[in-house]
Amino acid sequence: MKKVITAAVAGVVLMGAGQAMAADGKAVYDKACFACHKMGIAGSPKLGDKKLWAPRIAQGMDVLNEHAIKGYKGKTGMMPPKGGRTDLSDAEVIAAVEYMVNAAK
Repeated sequence: MKKVITAAVAGVVLMGAGQAMAADGKAVYDKACFACHKMGIAGSPKLGDKKLWAPRIAQGMDVLNEHAIKGYKGKTGMMPPKGGRTDLSDAEVIAAVEYMVNAAK
C-alpha cells in the first residue's frame, strides 16, 4: 500500500512539473520571445505558424534548442543567442522553444 501511495504522489509531482514547465515556457515567451516571434521580425517564425515552423521542427529539438541558446544565422533570418536576452537561463530558453513548437503543431 505504501508503494502505491508513493508512486501516486510521484506521478502527481511529475505531472505538476510538466505543467509548470509549459507555464514557464509561455511566461518566457511573453516576456522575451514575443518581441520577434509575434511579428516575424528578422525572419523569426511567428508563434503558431505551422508552415514556417514545420521545417525547423523537422530538424529536431536538439537543433532548435542549440540555435535558440547559441544563436543562428540562416538563409531567411537570424537568431541572436538567447534572443539577445543573456539574462535567461538555458532552461528558460528551452522551455520557451518547447512552448513555441507545441503552438505550431
